Amino acid sequence: MTNKVRAAGRATDAAAPSGWRSVFPPAQWLASYQPKWLKKDAIAGVTLAAYGIPVSLAYASLAGLPPQFGIYCYLVGGVCYALFGSSRQLAIGPTSAISMLVGLTIAGMADGDPARWASIAALTALLIAGMCCIAWLLRLSSLVNFISETILVGFKAGAALTIALTQLPKLLGTKGGGESFFERLIVLGGQIPTTSLTVLIFGLVCIAVLVLGEKYLPGRPVALAVVIVSTIIVSVTSLAAHSFSVVGALPRGLPEFHLPTLRVRDVDGIVSLAFACLLLSYVESVSAARALAQAHGYEIDARQELLGLGAANLAAGLFQGYPVAGGLSQSSVNDKAGARTPLALVFASLTIALCLMFLTELLRNLPTVVLAAIVMVAVKGLVDVKEIRHLWRVSRYEFAVSFVAFAAVLMLGILKGVIVAVLVSMLLIIRRAARPHVALLGRIRGTRRFSDIQRHADNESIAHVLVFRVAASLLYFNIEHVRQTVWAKVHEVSEPIKLVICDLSTSPVVDLSGARMLAALHGALQAEGVNLRIVGAHAEARDILRAENLEARVGPIGRRYSVADVVDEFESGRAADSKGALRDTEQVVKTVVSKPD
Repeated sequence: MTNKVRAAGRATDAAAPSGWRSVFPPAQWLASYQPKWLKKDAIAGVTLAAYGIPVSLAYASLAGLPPQFGIYCYLVGGVCYALFGSSRQLAIGPTSAISMLVGLTIAGMADGDPARWASIAALTALLIAGMCCIAWLLRLSSLVNFISETILVGFKAGAALTIALTQLPKLLGTKGGGESFFERLIVLGGQIPTTSLTVLIFGLVCIAVLVLGEKYLPGRPVALAVVIVSTIIVSVTSLAAHSFSVVGALPRGLPEFHLPTLRVRDVDGIVSLAFACLLLSYVESVSAARALAQAHGYEIDARQELLGLGAANLAAGLFQGYPVAGGLSQSSVNDKAGARTPLALVFASLTIALCLMFLTELLRNLPTVVLAAIVMVAVKGLVDVKEIRHLWRVSRYEFAVSFVAFAAVLMLGILKGVIVAVLVSMLLIIRRAARPHVALLGRIRGTRRFSDIQRHADNESIAHVLVFRVAASLLYFNIEHVRQTVWAKVHEVSEPIKLVICDLSTSPVVDLSGARMLAALHGALQAEGVNLRIVGAHAEARDILRAENLEARVGPIGRRYSVADVVDEFESGRAADSKGALRDTEQVVKTVVSKPD
C-alpha cells in the first residue's frame, strides 16, 4: 500500500466523526474515495464472488441446508456489512465453524423437517442481529477480550477435526452416521470396506489441486475452477453411475424476503445457539479485521463491528440465509485481489446476483465430493500447528488449557465446546486475578531503584526490611491471598523484620476491602513490633486509604514518597539509634570505672 493511501486512512480515522456519521462508515470512506480505487474494488469483488460461490455451497451443506442458502448469505451479508462495518477489507459470509455449529445443533431440533431446519437457521441469524444491537448499545465490545487466544487455538483445532470427520463419508462415497465425534469415527471405520475408489480418487485429486492452488496461485479462484471442471467431467461421462451424488437443481433468481416462524419449544435451543454463534462470529470477525487494518495502516472500531455484523445477520435471517461472520480466508482473498474499500463487497454481491439469475443450471451436476474437498482444505487453516508447538515449548500450562478446549469440542460437540471454552477462559481470568503475583523487592546495586528479587538474585536485601509489590489491583477477592503471602514472608526470613513496605505502584485500584486488609495487616504487624509503610499509591487509591484513616496510622502516603525514601529514613534512624546506644554504653563504662571498689 502506498504512503498516500496510508495517510488517507489515518486522516479518516483521526477525524473522529460524530452523530450519524459515526455509525455510518460509508460517510467517512466515501469522502476520501479515489477514482483509481474503483477498478481495484471491482476486480476484488468479482474475485471474491468467484471464491465465495463454491465455498458457500460447501458450507451450506455443513449447515444441513440447501446449497443456495450459502450463496444467499454472501449476497446480502456483504452489502449490509459494507453499510455499517468499519473494516475496509473484511469479507462477510458463512464460515466453516459456524456452519458446522448450526448444522449439528439444528439437527436435534428440526425433527428432519427441511422447512423447520431453514426457519431455525434464519431465526438464529435474526437473534444474533438483536444481540449485536444490544451489545452495541451497552458498549460490550470489550468482552471479546476475555476469551483467551490459547483457548481459541484448541477450540479451532477441535472444530477442524469435527468438520473434517463429517466430510470424510462424502470423500469415501459412504453414508456415514453417528451423532458425536467418536460415534462418527466408529461408524466410518465400519464403512471403510464399502468405500468407492472412484469417488475417493476424484476427491483426492480435487484436494491436491486446491492445496497446490493455495500455494502457487494465492488469491486466484482455484476452487471455482475445480467446481467448473468437475461439473463438466461428471456431465459428459458416466461417473454419476459410480456412487457420485450431485448437488441437483438450484432455484434460479434472487432470494425472497421471508420472515421465519418461531415455535416456543425452540426458544431455549435457538438462544444458546445464537449466543455461541455470536461469540464465534465476533471473535473471528474482529481478529481478521484487526489483522487487515494493521497491514493497511488504519484502525477498526470494535464497537462498530457489532453493528456491521448485526446488519449482515439481519439481512441473512430475512432473506433465506443463516448466521454469517467475517472470515480470514475470504477476507484474505478480497485483500490480495486489491480491495481498497467495502465497495468491493457490493461488486461481489452484484456478481453473485448475476450468477443466481442466469447460471444456476450449470451447477446441477456438481459432485458433493467436490464440496467435501473444498471444506476439508478450508478447515486445515483452523489447525495452527506452529502455535500449538509454541505453546508446548513456552508454557505447558497454556498448552494444557488449549488441550482442554480441544478435548471439549471432540467429546461434547461444537456448541458445548464453545461454552466450555468460554467458561475456561473466565475461570482462568478469575484464577489469575484471585492469586496475583506478590513480588519481594531488593535494591538494584549501585542505584536507588528496587525490583523483584526472585528475578534478579543479585539485588541487595535490606536488613530488617521486607518490601513487597502486588502485580494487580487490591480487590475483595484477592486480598486474602496477598495478606497470607506477606504474613508468611515476614515469618520466613531468618533475621527479625522491623519494617514492611507496601509498594502500590502496580495496583491501580484499591477497593474498600483492600484498604481494610492493609489496616488489619498494619495492626497485626504492629502487635509484633513491626511498622508498615505504604508508597506508590495512585490518586484514587490514596483517597480510599485516607478515607479509612490509614495515613494517620502508617505515616505519609503521598506520591512524593518512594521505596528508596522510606528505606533511607529507616536506615538513617537505625544509624542514629546505634550512635545513641554507643554513647550510652560509653557513659556507663566511664561511670563504672570512676567508682572505687
